Amino acid sequence: MAGFLKYWHTIKHLKPIQIIERIRFRLVVPQIKLGQAPAFHLPDIEKWVSPISKKRTMLGPESFLFLNQVHELSEHGWDDPRIMKLWRYNLHYFDDLNAKDSNLRYSWHESLIHRWIDENPVGIGTGWEPYPTSLRIVNWIKWIISYGIPASECIQSLALQLRWLRKRIEYYLLGNHLLANAKALIFGGLFFKGNEAKSWLETGLRILNHELTEQILPDGGHFELSPMYHLIVLEDLLDLVNILKAYSYPVPDGWLDLIYKLVHWGSVMCHPDGDIPFFNDAAFNVAPTIRKLICYSNRLNLNISNHVHENCWLKDSGYIRFAKKNCVLFFDVAPVGPDYLPGHAHADTLSIEFSLFGKRVLVNTGTSIYSSGLDRQYQRSTNAHNTVMIDELDSSEVWGGFRVARRAKILNLICNLDQSIASAEHDGYKRLIGKPRHWRKVELHDGLLKISDRIQGKGTHKIQCAWHLHPQIKIKPLKSKNCKAFQLDIPLEGKKCEVKIVTHPSSQIKIENYNWHPEFGMSEPAKRLVVKYEGRLPTTITSNFYW
Repeated sequence: MAGFLKYWHTIKHLKPIQIIERIRFRLVVPQIKLGQAPAFHLPDIEKWVSPISKKRTMLGPESFLFLNQVHELSEHGWDDPRIMKLWRYNLHYFDDLNAKDSNLRYSWHESLIHRWIDENPVGIGTGWEPYPTSLRIVNWIKWIISYGIPASECIQSLALQLRWLRKRIEYYLLGNHLLANAKALIFGGLFFKGNEAKSWLETGLRILNHELTEQILPDGGHFELSPMYHLIVLEDLLDLVNILKAYSYPVPDGWLDLIYKLVHWGSVMCHPDGDIPFFNDAAFNVAPTIRKLICYSNRLNLNISNHVHENCWLKDSGYIRFAKKNCVLFFDVAPVGPDYLPGHAHADTLSIEFSLFGKRVLVNTGTSIYSSGLDRQYQRSTNAHNTVMIDELDSSEVWGGFRVARRAKILNLICNLDQSIASAEHDGYKRLIGKPRHWRKVELHDGLLKISDRIQGKGTHKIQCAWHLHPQIKIKPLKSKNCKAFQLDIPLEGKKCEVKIVTHPSSQIKIENYNWHPEFGMSEPAKRLVVKYEGRLPTTITSNFYW
C-alpha cells in the first residue's frame, strides 16, 4: 500500500499531455524521410557574435573528459552501458566543437563528426534521444558557422536529426528539455532553406513563445528553481537572440524583457565568489557563470548590468537574499518546483547557504550524480542540506532519481528586507504522528547570523539540525560554560568566526564528516555540525554565528 501511495502522490500532479506523450513515446517509433537535405545558407558572419566557449572536454582524438571521468571512445564506443548515462549524454553533445581553443582541434572534430554519422544509425541508441540530439544540432550549427562549409554528409545528418527531433519533442517531460528541443528546431529552421525548414522554425518559435510564459516566473526565475538550470536557460535565450539577429530574423516580442529578468535573478542568486548556491540540482562548471552570461549579452548589445540590491526577496521563486558589507545569506522558502515537474528538486525546504568575508561557510552538499541509487538519493535528501530533519525522513518524499511524492509546502512566510529578518514554516512532516511542523527564523545583523528553529507538534520525535561547512573551513570546539561553542577558521587574512549553538538541554551536538560535491563526479571531504534531540515536542534549537 505504501508503494502505491508513493506512486499516486507522484503521478497525480502530472499533466494529461505528459501521460499521453509518454505512452506514445514508448510505443510509437517515428518514421522519417531519408531523402536529400534541404539547401542551407550561412548567416551574415558580421552579425554573428562568438557564443560562450565551453570547457575543453576532448583530450585526444578518442579521449574525453566528462563529469571528472576520462574514457576512451576506442574502448567503450558510443553507448557502453557500463558508463553512466549522463557521461554518454555528454559524449553525444559535441560541446568540444565550441570549446576553448577548438580551432586547434579542428581535424579531431571533423573526424569525430564523420565517425558519429557512420556509427550511430538513425533512431538507435542514447545519441538519438531528444535532449542530446537537440544539443548536438546546436553545437554542429555553431561549429559550421564558425568554420565555413562542411562536408555534405554532415549537412545530410543534420537534416535527419532535425526530422527525427521534430517527431520526438519531449512533451512528456516539458521544462528545460522542451526549451532545448525548441532551440534546436529554431537553429535548424534558420540554417536550412525551404518549406521543411520553415516548419521547424515555426514549431520551435511556437513552443518557445508558449513555454517561456509558463517557465519564466514574474520575478525572472526559471520555474524548476535550480540556479544551475536557470543559467542554462539564460544561455539558450542569448544563443537564440544571437542566431536570429545573424539571420536578420526579428526577435519575438517580450524575449529581451525576459532576458533582463533572468539576468537579474541570476545576479541575485550568486555568492560573492561569482557562482551559484546549491539549491536543488546544482553544480559548478555545467552552466556558465552569470558574469560570463552578462558579458555575452553585452556582446549582443543588450546593455545589461548585474547590479542588485543588498537584500532581495524573489517572491515568485521563493528565495530570500540578505547581505551586509562582508556576508551574504540565502534562505530557501521555495516550493519543490512546478507540481508536474519536480525532477530536479531536493528535499531542502528552509535550508540556507552563507558566505562570510567572500568565502563560503555554510553550504548544501551539491550534486555529483544523476544515476538512480543511494548517492543520488542522499544528495537529494533533507539530511544533505542545512535544515531540520525529523524522524530520519525527508521533508519532501524524493525518490527514484527524479521523482517526488508528497511535497513540503511553505506556510506563514514573513520577510522584512529592511531589518534582514525572515521566517517561515513548512508542513512536509504532517504525515507523521503528531503532525510536526518545522518553523525557522533567520536574522542577519552586523557581526551575527541568528537562526532559530522551532519544531512544533505532539508526541516523541527524533530531531536533527545539520550545518555543513565548506571544505576550506576548519572547526574546533571551544570551552564554554553556558552553551556548546565552536570556532570556525576562514582562510582569509586570519579571519575567525565563532559559532555558538544553544540547544535543548537533552540534545547532543557533534562534528561529523561528510562529502561536498561541487561538480558532477567530484567529492571533497568536509565537516558538519549536527545537533540531535530526541523527545517530546515542541522543542527549539538556536544557532548563533558570530564574527
